[in-house]
Amino acid sequence: MIEINELTRRRLLAAALAAGVAVPLGAAGRGSPARAASGPARLTLPPPTGPHPVGTVSLHLIDESRPDPVAGPGHHRELMAGVWYPATRDARRHQVAPWMAAAPLRALLGSAGFDPDAVAAPLTAGHEGAAVLRAPGRLPVIVYSHGAGGYRSETTIVVQELASHGYVVVTVDHTDDAFVEFPDGRLAVPADAPFTPWDSAYDIRFVLDRIEDLAAGRNPDAERRRLPAGLGAALDPHRIGMFGWSKGATSTALVMNQDRRVRAGLGFDGPMQSRPAATDLDRPFMLMTADFTRAAEPSVAQFWDHLRGWRLDVHADGAVHGAYCDLQWLMPQLASIVGMSDEDLAGWIGTLDPVRAVRIQQTYPLAFFDLHLRHRRQRLLEGPNPAFPEVRFIP
Repeated sequence: MIEINELTRRRLLAAALAAGVAVPLGAAGRGSPARAASGPARLTLPPPTGPHPVGTVSLHLIDESRPDPVAGPGHHRELMAGVWYPATRDARRHQVAPWMAAAPLRALLGSAGFDPDAVAAPLTAGHEGAAVLRAPGRLPVIVYSHGAGGYRSETTIVVQELASHGYVVVTVDHTDDAFVEFPDGRLAVPADAPFTPWDSAYDIRFVLDRIEDLAAGRNPDAERRRLPAGLGAALDPHRIGMFGWSKGATSTALVMNQDRRVRAGLGFDGPMQSRPAATDLDRPFMLMTADFTRAAEPSVAQFWDHLRGWRLDVHADGAVHGAYCDLQWLMPQLASIVGMSDEDLAGWIGTLDPVRAVRIQQTYPLAFFDLHLRHRRQRLLEGPNPAFPEVRFIP
């Protein structure tokens, strides 16, 4: 299993990155944070490239079948989820959602030893509560599972990119392994109790049931808050994919082992360690590796050998563990605030240029799900591409 000190290191880094330090995409790949007239710097995420505006809504979900041992007797498992989707053109009348709410952001910063008020979270491309785009048919759905001690916003660049191209994406905070705020103001942070990839997988299977509720016209939100117009009718429960980062990649494989509703899985540098481990999968699975390569991590090699359907392993030269999530874009700007040296920064983000990392994040996941959920041929996935010279296909 991953060493505890490495997980702690990643959690502290995630806490620092929750500041949301980002700037518009530029050739240098390392911008300066934008300073407000007063108060902390608020930084921006790179915008999605798809043709559609993006809408978003949060859901408070309670699993009455699962007691919550951390919360104590009489309490059941509670989750927060975000739903991201292509929105109508008038979406811009709705305010955009922050990358993370203020309370969990402060907790993240404080847990890493930073001033909790040092910076303001970036704003996303997601317009809160905007009406869903009317399409000729229902839209494919993709579910996201985050890494250890993480949060559902950690791959917002990928999530809003997929939504801008016509997918509905459901992101999940795994309570007791996440920094999350509930509608009544309660704040939850990662607990000391063990939380395995199987625990994440149980959460996701519950969320899959709630996606079916939405598609059937039911509102699963615990407070029955108003849903965006057209949301339920837009979901196609028969075309579901899933992806995850780190522990979330492992849980993606475990969900697919247990639940055939997930038709294709994508893992961002997952260690693929679990007890029991994922067994044979006959559906498409793609690995985007960095630290946890098949050569370096036996569990990844073993998982690869048990893939019986379409499979692909790509690796970006210079990538480290956070290369396929928001970390790769946010960390350089955080470094400029705290005065981190280039050498120390390279220890966090490797040598993969953040601008190139964002293009990889926006392009390869979209191609994977377009191929397997929309059945559109993707030459990008058929071999090395001159537009992405840093991406290698691992046979």
